[in-house]
Amino acid sequence: MATKIPEMVLRHGDARTMPYIGLGTAVYPFVESEVMKSAIIRALQLGYRHIDTASLYFSENAVGEAIKEALQRGIIQSREEIFVTSKLWCSEAHLDLVLPALHKSLKDLQLEYIDLYLIHYPASLKPGLFGKFKFPPDPEDAFPMDFRSVWEAMEECQKLGLTKAIGVSNFSCENLDKILEFATIIPAVNQVEMHPIWQQKKLRKYCNEKGIQVCAYSPLGAKGTPWGGNLVMDSEVLQQIAKRVGKSLPQVCLRWIYEQGIVLVVKSFNEERLKENLDIFDWKLSEEDLHLIENLEQKRLNPAEFFVYPTGPYKSVAEFWDGDV
Repeated sequence: MATKIPEMVLRHGDARTMPYIGLGTAVYPFVESEVMKSAIIRALQLGYRHIDTASLYFSENAVGEAIKEALQRGIIQSREEIFVTSKLWCSEAHLDLVLPALHKSLKDLQLEYIDLYLIHYPASLKPGLFGKFKFPPDPEDAFPMDFRSVWEAMEECQKLGLTKAIGVSNFSCENLDKILEFATIIPAVNQVEMHPIWQQKKLRKYCNEKGIQVCAYSPLGAKGTPWGGNLVMDSEVLQQIAKRVGKSLPQVCLRWIYEQGIVLVVKSFNEERLKENLDIFDWKLSEEDLHLIENLEQKRLNPAEFFVYPTGPYKSVAEFWDGDV
């Protein structure tokens, strides 16, 4: 039986509801596979209705094929049941390339529109690298983004109905301030690293005041990737809480994020993990558990050092994150 995932309404957009749990599709090294497509279809059978992809991940084709097959098999009844997020990669973060990039994503996804389109990082890469993504990018290819022109192009994407909402990813408070100075459409979402070891208290407070929904990526720490580490899964405090409540450590992390009112994106192609990740809605963490998590030592696992160079868009990690490192 499919799990009904709670949803929330974005404050900026067309009032589409966004499920609190999304299925991530970033597999490192970035690769598209039949395994991914099958996992997405199984996830849809289990109740997932929010799928997170990006041009960088090379997963848009698999997402599109999975949605198409799910419709054909009656797993979902209509496109409107699915909330699809994709992202503008930095090499297309230029005024004249945003719209073509979204058209390319829509073609790969086999969709007429997506629900949420995000600027992947607050930096630009040399144009003309489309389809030749390199991660991390070469230092000589990175430079500051023209926030105004790129955001104007993002707004045009929404006005044309190609995306129902627009937002950003990996943006600090200061970079969001730059957008808000001239935006006629406020970013609906800021997708950032968030988990018990990096709780984003400052950014969450800022986004809440501005009506921007925070979406957590790497909610389990993204162990084994260039943008993650082991600190979440190896936390003794989280292990003790999990044992006490009779749940897994990942479930404790996901439940904690959900209790903060944050949307989360978790990646797993394992069926048992897919099921486990949905089993977080009929129980709560105690005040004692919340206090223990609140006081965990904090460490950012994705400092985005690949955009930090003496000649790059940011000269230090502290500059990238407003000193919040």
